[in-house]
Amino acid sequence: MPEKDLILNPAELDMDRVLADMEEIRKYIPQRHEMEQISAVLYDDPEIGVIAGYKDLTDQEFWIRGHMPGMPLLPGVLICEAAAQLCTFQVQKHGSMDVNMMGFGGLDKVRFRGIVRPGDRLLLVCKRLALRPRAMIRCAFQAFVGEALVGEGELVGVSIPVEAIHGLDSNKR
Repeated sequence: MPEKDLILNPAELDMDRVLADMEEIRKYIPQRHEMEQISAVLYDDPEIGVIAGYKDLTDQEFWIRGHMPGMPLLPGVLICEAAAQLCTFQVQKHGSMDVNMMGFGGLDKVRFRGIVRPGDRLLLVCKRLALRPRAMIRCAFQAFVGEALVGEGELVGVSIPVEAIHGLDSNKR
């Protein structure tokens, strides 16, 4: 991929300079256990809306037994989920949306260009394209293993009405 098309060049990121570890990430992202898809944040520039982080994939990932038996491959949907979590971290940490919780609103222009396996470090780079506070955010994302682009696309994050959801839960009891 031509360097001009990269959000950030993976070769220029310091993989040993962690800005946020799992403990810090958990302050801003509600996903837990098998759904935690970010191991660390390496770069965060809220002014221009660019963030980079990674997920270290182990041989203990929940999807290994079933995707694909004998040839485990990270499902593409989890690459998208990891990108969404990284964008959510930046939005929630810096209060860009002024909401309690974010959720997926959609995906566009998603392409998978390589495979990701246990033992790989999945590097994600995201850039804010549009923001409507309290409503939605659109971000471009690129996913890499080493310097090889393995996925890219755009995602939309939306505000989740936590109060309404909790209200519905109490009606079911």
